[in-house]
Amino acid sequence: MLSSRAFRHSYISTHFSHRFPFRSLMDLGSVVSHLNALTPPALAEGWDNVGLLVEPSPPHQVHKLLLTNDLTEDVLDEAINMEANMILSYHPPVFKALKRVTQKNWKERLVVKALEKRLAIYSPHTSCDALANGVNDWLARALGPSKSVPLHASTSLTYPGGFGHLLEFRLDTAENIFSRLKSIQGVSVCTSTASPEGQNVSLSCSQNALVEALAILSEEPHVYNSLQLLSLQKPPLVDTGMGRLCTLAEPVSIAAAVERIKKHLHLPHLRLALGSGKTLESSVRVAAVCAGSGSSILGGIPADLYLTGEMSHHDVLDAVAEGRSVVLCEHSNSERGYLQELGGQIHQALEGQVQVVVSQRDRDPLQVV
Repeated sequence: MLSSRAFRHSYISTHFSHRFPFRSLMDLGSVVSHLNALTPPALAEGWDNVGLLVEPSPPHQVHKLLLTNDLTEDVLDEAINMEANMILSYHPPVFKALKRVTQKNWKERLVVKALEKRLAIYSPHTSCDALANGVNDWLARALGPSKSVPLHASTSLTYPGGFGHLLEFRLDTAENIFSRLKSIQGVSVCTSTASPEGQNVSLSCSQNALVEALAILSEEPHVYNSLQLLSLQKPPLVDTGMGRLCTLAEPVSIAAAVERIKKHLHLPHLRLALGSGKTLESSVRVAAVCAGSGSSILGGIPADLYLTGEMSHHDVLDAVAEGRSVVLCEHSNSERGYLQELGGQIHQALEGQVQVVVSQRDRDPLQVV
């Protein structure tokens, strides 16, 4: 049975394109602010390229937003034909740096044509991978009711004021560098207490201010020798992170799990590697899930079943040797169905002021033939 929250998102994702009227336009900057709040860029992996990728010259008003898993030239033409003003592409079409923007490369042509047709492009990608009720929670629901936790928990990447370091040191009462440290932008005094040996000082410090603070402290060797530098770490965010480890409410056979996954993803075929010593009737109680490419997230995770879009041949062999069965459904097939749910969330976040449409031309490039 779906929770009330899951039911609400399911209802919205099914009905958002028909149930609500579309009242007005919204400025691109406002749309981007709402999308950033819904899928925070700070949750994305450091290697990723998320957020607003292509921005037409202002003013740019958005009345129709097209969602796609991959932005191909065919999908771009779809957006143009429906007179969309913005595209949300789950995978960033601009990933590696472009050294030129010409007609010779299909990704360069995307950027040229999007700007010519005044289409903004935004990508959330791994922000949605980490997000609570994001793509991995959606994929995990394929297995049935379960208790799930992130495989690799996210942490907030920023501190108030950017203070990510703590400096602790002792000053002699006669020394006057304390005031110089306090004047640095990005330094805040946590504590300063007197002792028989001098003044014990604790400062919080941003990354940008760290080098300047250390330079000042190094002017006095005995002060520098008393220094302790601590890098602060935020605690994990609840229900947020890459992948999911799912403990099923009721164990199911591998065969039953496969049928559930097919139904959830609307796929006639999947790829299955049975774990060593396992059969289709073997039980699945714990499953590790990762939308997209799962090798780096799932490797070594203790589970009866791995569910992901793709894994390398050798990573599959490793999992099988460890007695873990692997289900592969191709990369974007593990994500595309989530767009309906994301579309409902976006429609709600934008308060119905922008029409949200899911692409009909977007599809996985690989087919079983």
